[in-house]
Amino acid sequence: MIKNNQLSITNTLPLPIEIIERRIYFIRGQKVMLSADLAELYEVPVKVLNQAVKRNFNRFPVDFMFQINSNEFYKLKSQFVTSSWGGIRRALPYAFTEHGVAMLSAVLKSDRAVKMSILIVRAFIRLREILASNKDIAQKVKDLQHQQFRQGKKIDVIYAIVDKLIQTPTPPKKSIGFRTT
Repeated sequence: MIKNNQLSITNTLPLPIEIIERRIYFIRGQKVMLSADLAELYEVPVKVLNQAVKRNFNRFPVDFMFQINSNEFYKLKSQFVTSSWGGIRRALPYAFTEHGVAMLSAVLKSDRAVKMSILIVRAFIRLREILASNKDIAQKVKDLQHQQFRQGKKIDVIYAIVDKLIQTPTPPKKSIGFRTT
């Protein structure tokens, strides 16, 4: 029964989870999504999302949501060559953790908000699993290095290969120009 529900949610929103994952940032040591990105995914204006949050502010403690500071905003904005965040902002965006995203679906109450929140939480879970997997691999490499040091063996080539595997894959860059088929 749960599988059918999952399939219907995925089928009604033809949005690959990778698109959501690209909108998850690490700020203050937490995985978060910005209010502008969430508003776009929920198909509501940012102003409407922010108003809903302000009306229900008691539902969003600091471990669910926080407003980023100007330094954090500048660092995020500088990661993109051409910013789609253009224009002058009146206020700095809010950053929502996985729990904050789940709470947003209750506050916005639209069918799309509920479905998108489910997909977004799945993206957070998938990133958590990837990070945990990388930590396991890193620990195994550390153990191998320690073992090599004790035994005096040289297996630098293996370390180089494993180090490449451990590195977090970077999402493919968007192509510029027209697509030809």
